[in-house]
Amino acid sequence: MSAAPPDDDAAWSAGSFMDRVAPTTRRELLALGVTRTVSAGRRLLTEGARDTHVEVIRRGFVKVTAAVDGTERLLAIRLPGDLVGELAAMTGHGRTATATACGDVVSTVIRQADFLAYLGGHPTVAAQVTATVGERLRWANTRRVDFAAYPVHVRLARVLADIAAHCGRADDDELVIGVELSHTELATLVGAATDTTQRALRTLRAKRLIRTGYRRIAVLDLTALRALAAPR
Repeated sequence: MSAAPPDDDAAWSAGSFMDRVAPTTRRELLALGVTRTVSAGRRLLTEGARDTHVEVIRRGFVKVTAAVDGTERLLAIRLPGDLVGELAAMTGHGRTATATACGDVVSTVIRQADFLAYLGGHPTVAAQVTATVGERLRWANTRRVDFAAYPVHVRLARVLADIAAHCGRADDDELVIGVELSHTELATLVGAATDTTQRALRTLRAKRLIRTGYRRIAVLDLTALRALAAPR
């Protein structure tokens, strides 16, 4: 680990926790911790562990997973500017999920005591942390409602449009999702069997909305994908 560099070296994702707080707050929070690089496939946090530090994702993407009936299920993708581990820091309970680096990830590690002390002296920042937790719960609840309300290809369109908007990089006429996603991982995100999800991918390909390869997904028409994903 090394001392945290200035926060102007990071491009915070729009809507992330660090994007929403003031520059002064960002500098103060990062100064509380130390920065590390985590290589692809390595864990930042492990489900069930009793450690309580918080991490600020500065570069790269992180998959958040949890074991259900012995199967690892993808719950979410965290972006530059997101916090991970804040629930364990705030509650003192074990980790509720595993966070794994997708490619090299740079994060700043903040001890629980330092994080909580800072929040105690900065109630507006504490309120933003609470709001972040609430938004994640709302996103999870929305996915559960989608499971009952929409067919799989629409649920998949919703998830892919959301991920592409946050993790996509322009490549000619495509928006390539910058996170490798297997069919099994996509299936857990949309609450469907893997073979059903594969059929939904074929449907989106046939509509010329996406192009897929091995663990590679490119969105060809984000506007049309969002239109398909919109509630009716």
